[in-house]
Amino acid sequence: MLKVSDLECVRGERSLFKDVNFSIEAGEFMQVNGPNGSGKTSLLRMLCGLSMPAHGEIRWCGNAIRSLDEEYHNSITYLGHLNGVKDNLSALENLRISSALAGNEIDENKAYNALQRMGLGGREILPVKILSQGQRRRVTLARLLVCSTVLWILDEPLVALDSAAVMLVQSILEQHLEKGGMIVMTTHQDINVAAVVTKRLQLN
Repeated sequence: MLKVSDLECVRGERSLFKDVNFSIEAGEFMQVNGPNGSGKTSLLRMLCGLSMPAHGEIRWCGNAIRSLDEEYHNSITYLGHLNGVKDNLSALENLRISSALAGNEIDENKAYNALQRMGLGGREILPVKILSQGQRRRVTLARLLVCSTVLWILDEPLVALDSAAVMLVQSILEQHLEKGGMIVMTTHQDINVAAVVTKRLQLN
């Protein structure tokens, strides 16, 4: 279980949010909402351990995440709002390298299958720089098909996707939840994910 207690985020002299409390367990989906500048990305980065809160605590299975290091990081997959792909590498190379950097070595066949499922069949060996923004986003999202982590932390995963791709991502999220996974996600787009429990956190 992921549990957040009395979290506060301060940037400069301004408090973006404070007194944020929630928990999420197996099969649960949390959508974080709020206007630009409300701290959504900052919150997700805190959940990943990439930045520290001004106040409060984040616990994973009862332990503070700052004390867990690799044990916690091996349990999560974080996709930021930027694609994080190398333009001169192919979709196939990007997926294999990004997976390896996350500690998940995958073979070429597994990478091919993931990219094909993401609608990139025939484009696997093309340089990412010639793909559309939506196709680049699909390359990034293909990581979800090859990872084995429990907790997915996703920052605007639906950006630049058409309606068909949004439906595909929705099905991928639902399959993860059905297997006992957990998801914390921000999005400005409408998505209706079937989950054991759906929670919403509003940042002002």
